[in-house]
Amino acid sequence: MKKIALTIAAVATLGLAACNGASDEVANDTNTAVTDMDATTDAALTDVNGAATDAAAMNAADAALDNAAAAAENTVEAVENAADAVEANAQ
Repeated sequence: MKKIALTIAAVATLGLAACNGASDEVANDTNTAVTDMDATTDAALTDVNGAATDAAAMNAADAALDNAAAAAENTVEAVENAADAVEANAQ
Protein backbone atom coordinates (compact mmCIF):
# COMPACT_ATOMS: atom_id res chain seq x y z
CA MET A 1 0.00 0.00 0.00
CA LYS A 2 2.82 2.34 0.91
CA LYS A 3 4.65 1.67 -2.35
CA ILE A 4 1.54 2.45 -4.37
CA ALA A 5 0.97 5.70 -2.50
CA LEU A 6 4.59 6.74 -2.92
CA THR A 7 4.47 5.92 -6.64
CA ILE A 8 1.30 7.95 -7.09
CA ALA A 9 2.80 10.83 -5.12
CA ALA A 10 5.95 10.74 -7.25
CA VAL A 11 3.99 10.71 -10.52
CA ALA A 12 1.79 13.55 -9.29
CA THR A 13 4.87 15.52 -8.28
CA LEU A 14 6.47 15.11 -11.68
CA GLY A 15 3.24 15.97 -13.50
CA LEU A 16 2.57 19.08 -11.47
CA ALA A 17 6.17 20.22 -11.66
CA ALA A 18 6.15 19.88 -15.43
CA CYS A 19 2.89 21.80 -15.81
CA ASN A 20 3.32 24.56 -13.26
CA GLY A 21 7.02 24.93 -12.82
CA ALA A 22 6.45 25.04 -9.07
CA SER A 23 8.57 22.04 -8.23
CA ASP A 24 9.56 23.22 -4.74
CA GLU A 25 5.97 23.66 -3.63
CA VAL A 26 4.94 20.35 -5.13
CA ALA A 27 7.91 18.60 -3.52
CA ASN A 28 6.98 20.08 -0.16
CA ASP A 29 3.38 19.00 -0.58
CA THR A 30 4.53 15.50 -1.50
CA ASN A 31 6.81 15.32 1.52
CA THR A 32 3.94 16.45 3.73
CA ALA A 33 1.66 13.80 2.24
CA VAL A 34 4.25 11.07 2.79
CA THR A 35 4.81 12.24 6.37
CA ASP A 36 1.06 12.18 7.02
CA MET A 37 0.82 8.70 5.50
CA ASP A 38 3.67 7.48 7.74
CA ALA A 39 1.93 8.92 10.80
CA THR A 40 -1.33 7.23 9.80
CA THR A 41 0.48 3.93 9.28
CA ASP A 42 2.13 4.22 12.70
CA ALA A 43 -1.23 4.97 14.32
CA ALA A 44 -2.81 1.98 12.58
CA LEU A 45 -0.03 -0.31 13.80
CA THR A 46 -0.49 1.01 17.33
CA ASP A 47 -4.23 0.28 17.11
CA VAL A 48 -3.61 -3.25 15.81
CA ASN A 49 -1.09 -3.96 18.57
CA GLY A 50 -3.53 -2.62 21.15
CA ALA A 51 -6.28 -4.85 19.81
CA ALA A 52 -3.96 -7.87 19.96
CA THR A 53 -3.12 -7.05 23.58
CA ASP A 54 -6.83 -6.73 24.41
CA ALA A 55 -7.55 -10.06 22.73
CA ALA A 56 -4.81 -11.77 24.74
CA ALA A 57 -6.23 -10.34 27.96
CA MET A 58 -9.72 -11.54 27.03
CA ASN A 59 -8.38 -15.04 26.29
CA ALA A 60 -6.64 -15.09 29.67
CA ALA A 61 -9.85 -13.97 31.39
CA ASP A 62 -11.84 -16.66 29.57
CA ALA A 63 -9.34 -19.31 30.68
CA ALA A 64 -9.51 -18.07 34.27
CA LEU A 65 -13.32 -18.24 34.23
CA ASP A 66 -13.21 -21.75 32.78
CA ASN A 67 -10.79 -22.81 35.53
CA ALA A 68 -12.99 -21.25 38.21
CA ALA A 69 -16.06 -23.05 36.86
CA ALA A 70 -14.19 -26.36 36.85
CA ALA A 71 -13.04 -25.77 40.43
CA ALA A 72 -16.61 -25.00 41.52
CA GLU A 73 -17.85 -28.15 39.82
CA ASN A 74 -15.17 -30.21 41.56
CA THR A 75 -16.18 -28.69 44.90
CA VAL A 76 -19.83 -29.61 44.33
CA GLU A 77 -18.83 -33.17 43.49
CA ALA A 78 -16.64 -33.38 46.59
CA VAL A 79 -19.52 -32.18 48.78
CA GLU A 80 -21.87 -34.72 47.19
CA ASN A 81 -19.32 -37.49 47.76
CA ALA A 82 -18.87 -36.44 51.38
CA ALA A 83 -22.64 -36.41 51.90
CA ASP A 84 -22.90 -39.88 50.38
CA ALA A 85 -20.12 -41.11 52.70
CA VAL A 86 -21.86 -39.65 55.77
CA GLU A 87 -25.13 -41.24 54.74
CA ALA A 88 -23.47 -44.62 54.13
CA ASN A 89 -21.71 -44.50 57.52
CA ALA A 90 -24.94 -43.56 59.30
CA GLN A 91 -26.69 -46.74 58.22
